[in-house]
Amino acid sequence: MKIRALTYPVLFAVVVGLTFFGALGGARVQSGQLGNAVLDRALDIELGIVDRQQGEQLVSSGVVYTLLAATGELEKRADKVKDKGQPSSNKTTGCANAFSAGGTGGNNVRVNQDCSLRRQAEEVVVANPTNPDNLIAGQNDSRIGFNHCGYDFSFDGGKTWGDQTPPFYQFILADGHTADACSDPTATFDSQGNAYVAGVLFDINSNASAFVVAKSNAPIGGAFYHTPAGLSFQTYRDVPLGVVASDNNASVFHDKEFIVADATASSPKHDNVYATWTRFEVGSGPVGGHSPIFFSQSTNGGATWSAGVEISGASSACTAFSNEPNPNSCDQDQGSHPIVGTDGTIYVAFGNGNTPLLGINQHMIVKCPPTANCALSASWMGPYKIGNDIGTQPLGPNAATGCPGGRQCLPPNGYRLDDFVEGSISIDNAGKLYAVWADFRNGGGTCTPLGSAATATPPCNNDVFYAYSLTGGTTWSATTLVTPSTLFGQTAQWMPWSAVSQDGKKLYIAYYDRSYGSCETTGCNDITLATVESAATTSPSIKYTRITTSSMPNLVPSNNPLQAGFLGDYMWVAVDSKGNPLIAWADTRGLNGTVEEDVYFANP
Repeated sequence: MKIRALTYPVLFAVVVGLTFFGALGGARVQSGQLGNAVLDRALDIELGIVDRQQGEQLVSSGVVYTLLAATGELEKRADKVKDKGQPSSNKTTGCANAFSAGGTGGNNVRVNQDCSLRRQAEEVVVANPTNPDNLIAGQNDSRIGFNHCGYDFSFDGGKTWGDQTPPFYQFILADGHTADACSDPTATFDSQGNAYVAGVLFDINSNASAFVVAKSNAPIGGAFYHTPAGLSFQTYRDVPLGVVASDNNASVFHDKEFIVADATASSPKHDNVYATWTRFEVGSGPVGGHSPIFFSQSTNGGATWSAGVEISGASSACTAFSNEPNPNSCDQDQGSHPIVGTDGTIYVAFGNGNTPLLGINQHMIVKCPPTANCALSASWMGPYKIGNDIGTQPLGPNAATGCPGGRQCLPPNGYRLDDFVEGSISIDNAGKLYAVWADFRNGGGTCTPLGSAATATPPCNNDVFYAYSLTGGTTWSATTLVTPSTLFGQTAQWMPWSAVSQDGKKLYIAYYDRSYGSCETTGCNDITLATVESAATTSPSIKYTRITTSSMPNLVPSNNPLQAGFLGDYMWVAVDSKGNPLIAWADTRGLNGTVEEDVYFANP
C-alpha cells in the first residue's frame, strides 16, 4: 500500500480492495464492507487507504481500536515484532499497585484491578457531592476484548479501588443483536449521590449503534450498576437501560458521548441528567457528511430520555462545508463537554472544523438557560467562539512509533492527538467559565506544521492554553499560555483536562508533559498539574506540581505493538466538594516491568 500525505479528498468516498482477516469468528472483513459506513470510513483513514478531508472530524480512538482488532490489523502489527516474553504475573487475587510519591504529587494509585496485560485508557473520574471519599472512575477497557467499558469505585478517596465491567451487554441494539463493543465511558453523580454511567455500544459488522445509561443508587456508590427504571427490585435488574440514542442506520454513528447531572440541590432543575454526543452522518455535499453535537435530557433519573436535538447551531465564525441550508452551520464538530452551573444553566463546549484554513480550527460553546426547555434546539444560545485551535501537529503514519494514518502525533511518541476532544470547560460558583486546550501554535524544529510524522524529530513544542469568560460564555478573554518555553523549554505538553474549585480560587489543569529529563527526545512522559490562582484576571499565578512519581516509558510497536499509538483521547481532572483536585490518566508503567497501559489516580 502506498503511503500518502494528508491531502483531504472527498469524504466518504467509495473504497475497494485490501482484505483483512478479522477476529469475528474467522469472518473476512473487507474495506468498504463493514456494516456501518461511518465506521468503514474511520477504518480506511486509520489505515491510510483514504485521506482525511479538511474540516472532517475523526471517530474516537477507542472505537477505531475496536475496528483494528476486529480486522486483524493489531495482530499483523504484533506478528512483525519479536515477542520477548512477559514476566510472570503477581500471584495474588488482584493486581493492585501504587507508586510511592517522592515529592508533593501524592501516590500514583492503580485504578483498574485486573491482572491482564490488556489496555485500559481514556479516563473519567467524578466525586460524590454527598461524600467526597466516594469516587467513580471509568475507562476504555480491553480485559474482555477490544474494546469495552470499565468502571471503578473507591470509598476512601482513591487510596484503594474496586472495578468491574458494566451491565451493558444484555442491551439489544436496534438491529436485534447484542453489542460486541463499548467505548468512551462517562460518569456523573446527582445531588443525592445517585451515580450514572454511560457508553457508546456498537456491533462491529452491523449498522447499529446506541448510547445507553445505567444507574447506581445512593449509597451503592458505583460498586455495581442496575437499570435506571423505577421497577420493583430495581437494584437486581440490569435492563432496561436508559437509552439516549439507538439507530439501525448504516449512515449514522453515535460517538464521543458525555453525561452530567445537575448536582446543585438548590437548582431549579436539580438531579436532571444531561447527555451530549457527536452524531456522525453520511450525506451529500463537498465534505460528504457532517458531525454536529446533539443533546438529550432525562428528568426521571435516567430512565427515559428526550429525543436528541442538534445544538451546535450556526455562527458567522463557521463556514459550512456539507450540504446545509445555512452557509454558517457549525456542523463539523467533535468532543463536546457538558457542565452545569449552580443556577441550572447548561454549557456545552466543543471543537469545530468549519474554518477556511487547513489546521486552524476553533473551540466553541453553547448554553441553555434554566428557564428554558433544553430539549428544544431553539432554546440553545450560541455558539460563541472561545478561541482558535492550531491543530497543525505532524501527520501520520509513522510505523516506528505507531502513529496511524490520518492522525497527528508528536514524535518520538506515536500517541494520536485530537485537540478537539482534549478541550474541557469548568465553572465556579460565581459563574466564571474557564476553557482549557492544547495546540501547536508554538511548534518548531523539524516538527513542522502538518509535516510528516515519519521524518519529524523533536523538539515538538506543543503547549497548553486557557481562556476565561465573565459574561456567561458569550465573550472570552485572550488566550493565556500555561506552559511557556521559558520554564519548560521547547518541549511537548498535550492532552490537558481541567476543573475549577467552587470558590474560583484555583483552576486545576493536568496534562501529559515531556519536559522532565530527556523525555522530549526519548518519548517518555509525565503528568504535571498546573494550579492557576487569579485565573480570571490578566495576572494569573501558576504553580506546577509533578504528579507522576517517575517518567512513563514510551509505548511503541517494538515494546507493545498491540497498544502502541493510543494513550486515550483524553485524561480527566475533577474537584471534590472539599476543593481537592482528582486526576486520572493512562500510565504505561506496567506491572512487573511490562510496558502497557493502565489507569492511575492521584489526589495531590
